[in-house]
Amino acid sequence: MTDVATDNNNLPDPYGIRKNLTSGQVATNVQEQLHHVTRTKRGQVMGLRGGFRGCTIWFTGLSGAGKTTISFALEQYLCFNGIPSYSLDGDNMRTGLNKNLSFTPQDREENIRRVGEVAKLFADGGVVCLSSFISPFNKDRDTARKLHKEVGLPFYEIFVDTPLEICEQRDVKGLYKKARAGLIKGFTGIDQNYEKPVDPEITLYAGKDDIDTCVQKMVSFLQSKGIIPESAVNNVKELLVPADHRESAMAEAEKLDTLNISKLDLQWVQVLSEGWATPLTGFMREREYLQCQHFNCLLDTGTVNQSVPIVLPVQTEDKERLENSSGFALTYEGKRVAIIRTPEFYPHRKEERCCRQWGTSNEGHPYIKMVMDSGDWLVGGDLEVLDRIQWNDGLDEYRLTPNELRAKFRKLGADAVFAFQLRNPVHNGHALLMNDTKRRLKERGFKKPVLLLHPLGGWTKADDVPLATRMKQHAAILEEGVLDPASTVVAIFPSPMMYAGPTEVQWHAKARMSTGANFYIVGRDPAGMPHPEGSKDLYDHSHGRRVLTMAPGLTQLEIIPFRVAAYNTKKKAMDFFDPENKEDFLFISGTKMRSLARSGDHPPDGFMAPKAWKVLSTYYQSINQ
Repeated sequence: MTDVATDNNNLPDPYGIRKNLTSGQVATNVQEQLHHVTRTKRGQVMGLRGGFRGCTIWFTGLSGAGKTTISFALEQYLCFNGIPSYSLDGDNMRTGLNKNLSFTPQDREENIRRVGEVAKLFADGGVVCLSSFISPFNKDRDTARKLHKEVGLPFYEIFVDTPLEICEQRDVKGLYKKARAGLIKGFTGIDQNYEKPVDPEITLYAGKDDIDTCVQKMVSFLQSKGIIPESAVNNVKELLVPADHRESAMAEAEKLDTLNISKLDLQWVQVLSEGWATPLTGFMREREYLQCQHFNCLLDTGTVNQSVPIVLPVQTEDKERLENSSGFALTYEGKRVAIIRTPEFYPHRKEERCCRQWGTSNEGHPYIKMVMDSGDWLVGGDLEVLDRIQWNDGLDEYRLTPNELRAKFRKLGADAVFAFQLRNPVHNGHALLMNDTKRRLKERGFKKPVLLLHPLGGWTKADDVPLATRMKQHAAILEEGVLDPASTVVAIFPSPMMYAGPTEVQWHAKARMSTGANFYIVGRDPAGMPHPEGSKDLYDHSHGRRVLTMAPGLTQLEIIPFRVAAYNTKKKAMDFFDPENKEDFLFISGTKMRSLARSGDHPPDGFMAPKAWKVLSTYYQSINQ
């Protein structure tokens, strides 16, 4: 590329700026890098965490070192945890603001100068600006740092120290190959020197460490600098007694007074112990209960969505027996399972609770009936669970905790996790929505999106398909390749089902955030059911997905809205409904599906994978006998 020294008027123009402004793009071999965080999502979280956090994080290193990959992953972490951030990428800048600059030393200097000025503006606006540039010269990086220092803005230089041989092996853009062949001149690391940072704030070894490790190292660093507040750190609060304290805790529990709990209560103990309801430290105290009931959020550590109360009802005689104790043990079927510390008893205002949570206190609703039949008091307190809850039903291997799921996603190399919650069998319409979500995420630049297929495994009403049957049906779906087994994780969500519509669906979404999921597919009438006194639905079928897009404390999660799918009689497959050709579509209701299964008949080809249908049909025919 030619370094133009003057413009048409023979005035000094050392960088060729004026001439290049009137011409096309000078820099070639650059590609636009797609952001993982949408403008809508960025707007939602702007200012969610109080305090000024503006700064520039400057990633430097060879081409292919992993600068942009780490920057985008960190940007996603920050934005999904309520901290506004934006990634400036070298290729993106050279296709826009700096498209008139070449790769001569002078133009490279001007490129970095402009980027430094832009980064300073972002930082001054309270945004964490993540700049990913080779920026091979120390003096240019020092200039960017000086720009920030002069106006009192933090600037952190991050050296992504990936060896040249690894960068060449990666060579995602094919630039090293071209440089070795002499097709690109002045390529950093080949025929132009790269000056390593003298004293970077952090060095990342992206040649041997995975992306998650690099991001977590950056998170720890930014936390130490006060950029990331404690409340934004993405930790799961497990309430299991540590292994080295278990023996002493068991011995103590044997000496404590006891409170016998139900199977439903034990399911909530499991939910709490595994960290699904982080940051709760146990069953809700009255302050937390009031926040939940009136605001659908916990407010003491920032705005954390918690739309359903997780409470422990007790009878009056138990309250009077235990209210002066500093702690007592919870027992289930004669076994001590947990200790509640510093208990707090308060009235169980059942009608108010039900009206706020369900919008009705009609006891024809099965969960409301259980609430009305429970104790007149609630007890909250810090919970210490003695052993991991096991149900010994052959399905415990699927009951993965949030931390175990995070580890599994890391092992799979997931750069996006999209969750689908269900309490029903999977038909091909569901699969269509899940596969379409995966396709759209890839179009947005994600390389390895992973599906969390997460059936609800706690209490459900009597006419729902049992968990064991649903798990067999899901296994058949994967076996037949309707969903990709290599990028799908099937696990059981331990929560009971409350059938509380839009209020409950917020809980379902919030709980999946603890697994590291950043996308959530919401279906039609999520967590709904028919009205106890008639054929109409208890909740509007669209309210669940609409509420999720507005709910406080869920901005870290991007909601994938439900698209109506029906059986396309021409394609003989499930397809997204097209109102223009509505005569081609057949809607197969749940009632119709159950009727076909009970009678041993088959649905139209393409409605459900044959092996999966066989599982469902066998179950319904067995309950007919």
